[in-house]
Amino acid sequence: MTEMVKSMKLPIYLDYQATTPMDPRVLEAMLPYYKEYFGNAASRHHPFGLKAKQAVEDARAKIASFINAEDPEEIIFTSGATESNNFAIRGIAEMYREKGNHMITVATEHKSVLSVCQHLEEKGFKVTYLPVDREGLINLCELKTAITGNTILISVMHANNEIGVIQPIAEIGEMAKAAGIFFHCDAVQSAGKIPFDVRAAGIHLASISAHKMYGPKGIGALYVRKQNPRVRLAPLVYGGGQEMNLRGGTLNVPAIVGFGEAVRIAKTEMAEEAKRVLGLRTELHSMICKGLDCVDLHGSLEKRLPGNLNVSFEFIEGELLFKLINQELAVSSGSACSSTSLEPSYVLKALGVRESLIHTSVRFSLGRFTTSEEIDYAANKIVSVVQELREKSPFYKK
Repeated sequence: MTEMVKSMKLPIYLDYQATTPMDPRVLEAMLPYYKEYFGNAASRHHPFGLKAKQAVEDARAKIASFINAEDPEEIIFTSGATESNNFAIRGIAEMYREKGNHMITVATEHKSVLSVCQHLEEKGFKVTYLPVDREGLINLCELKTAITGNTILISVMHANNEIGVIQPIAEIGEMAKAAGIFFHCDAVQSAGKIPFDVRAAGIHLASISAHKMYGPKGIGALYVRKQNPRVRLAPLVYGGGQEMNLRGGTLNVPAIVGFGEAVRIAKTEMAEEAKRVLGLRTELHSMICKGLDCVDLHGSLEKRLPGNLNVSFEFIEGELLFKLINQELAVSSGSACSSTSLEPSYVLKALGVRESLIHTSVRFSLGRFTTSEEIDYAANKIVSVVQELREKSPFYKK
């Protein structure tokens, strides 16, 4: 263990679903657009602006190809996933209000989806929040039953940000098509990690983000289908006509270039990377389960992102667990800390996990720069700390 520590830098980063470190190749691609090619992409009457405009369109084309969009103009740049999710849902609500006022989503969606749905309910919209089973998956029959003549949108994420569970988006797309309603998919966690094809899955709107795939923070995109059917959105920001007149404002050219480079790398390396990361996750899960009993896995093991592992440890206090590991392991907790309380994860609650277990849950998320040595150290650290806490617990019996 001592030799391992010497060869590694602590703390070990195992929170890749929160954000990813920027790939050095992405930063290298961005730097010229901060220095030599600093033009405004809307300034089309001189070489500086034209160079910037061309870089934006090159990145747009790369992203469109990556998700199999039919036309690069179907990619609208945003500040990130939260904006993309808000833009998609509010844009549909405002544009198609006369057609209907009902939307369908899932109880385990990201807060940026749930919050905007709750806001729309205050404006008179009706929202159905589908439950999930203990595996974290929706019931397609329940989805079909929830569709009414007033339904205008289904919004279901591809892969969950806490438990990594992958929903059956192709089947959902078929259902939306049959009902003649729009399907929005939050693909922020899946794009760049597993295949994501908007046309194959029958998706009309999709949200993605650069910083989840080793690109820069502050840049995302919304895919908006142009035909069969054409999706129309109410503009998000009025201004100088940028982004097909849907989102005004000067484009962040260096970040867009970085987004394009991140996508290029993912397209080339994703399959091999997913295989390697899955092997590391399997190793981590196996080592933890060999060293400890009473370990609970949350969500489907098979229908899951390669790098996600979400587990709870019975007979310990979660707050003590994180206090003892947080200087060495950067992981996420099932409790959202605030100044007054520890709020248990609504995602794990939706799975039926009892509150005491939620507070001991740990989300490990692995990625491109995770090593086998780091996994060995992390597993040994977790096992050691949990064993130490259980020895002091009056409820644990070997």
